[in-house]
Amino acid sequence: MITCFLRRILPLSLAVLLASGSVLAGEPSRPECIAPSKPGGGFDLTCKLAQAGFKDEGLLKSPMRVTYMPGGIGAVAYNSIAANRRAEPGTLVAFSGASLLNLALGKYGRFDETAVKWLATVGNDYGTLAVRDDSPYKNLDDVVQALKKDPKSIVVGGGGSVGGQGWVKIALLARAAGVDPRELRYAAFEGGAEHYMALMGGHVDLVTGSASEIRAQQGNKIRTLAIFSEERLGGDLASIPTAREQGYEIQWPLIRGYFLGPDVKEEDVAWWQERFAKLAASSDFQAYLADRDVLPYYVTGPELDALVKSQVAEYRKLGREFGLVE
Repeated sequence: MITCFLRRILPLSLAVLLASGSVLAGEPSRPECIAPSKPGGGFDLTCKLAQAGFKDEGLLKSPMRVTYMPGGIGAVAYNSIAANRRAEPGTLVAFSGASLLNLALGKYGRFDETAVKWLATVGNDYGTLAVRDDSPYKNLDDVVQALKKDPKSIVVGGGGSVGGQGWVKIALLARAAGVDPRELRYAAFEGGAEHYMALMGGHVDLVTGSASEIRAQQGNKIRTLAIFSEERLGGDLASIPTAREQGYEIQWPLIRGYFLGPDVKEEDVAWWQERFAKLAASSDFQAYLADRDVLPYYVTGPELDALVKSQVAEYRKLGREFGLVE
């Protein structure tokens, strides 16, 4: 299981980095984090976690810029770094479990998971399903019964096209209900907060999202039906039930991290790894993550390479089950 693999490698990764004696380069000029989406949403959050963490901990002399490169739910940014910006030591790109799913399904063109250097993760997030406050759907059972009666009766919005992580979240529930996911009505959005805007505008009935996005939507009349975690989360999200406790064994963890171009020198990679190790060891940064409903989760080096390989393989298997890849 993906979740079990995540739990195993976390302590090892942090200990190895803090104890390593790698030769480090100097700070790169004009450090930048590319969010491969429009502003808002998970990729933007991932970049801003690094931006704020490095600033607050004094780990960068120059402030980190956050820039945006939407397109293909990460495909444009991935191809740009893998093909054209291969050796920029100061350019980090945010990635998530959604990125790995798209790689598994071949949505990033000719490049696979070996085309970049995976740098570090900082946190773990979880998938969610949400509706408007006035929705007739009060829990997952209500949604399941409606899907069983007529799979096309609910318009679902999410980030990415059919086969992407937004679609997979509702597809997992449909499969649990005995409904063919290909019968669902799904509206694809590029990312950011577009699907939530569509929900509030009445254009979709339900949206798939992530736990870290809930806080940003508190000003809207939105109700989260379930979090796809093993157990309830803490803090402001403690009142939201898991899918498991509602009778549906669905978990969807979303790691949040960063990669570099494939030709970035190893000493530059080591320099960034040291910064992320210090960030991960900071209690203030752990509190910062918790305030944004992201669970601290640090992996780097060979452990991260193994994690990426494992998750891509798991997602490829899931894609075959859904008829998305051969």
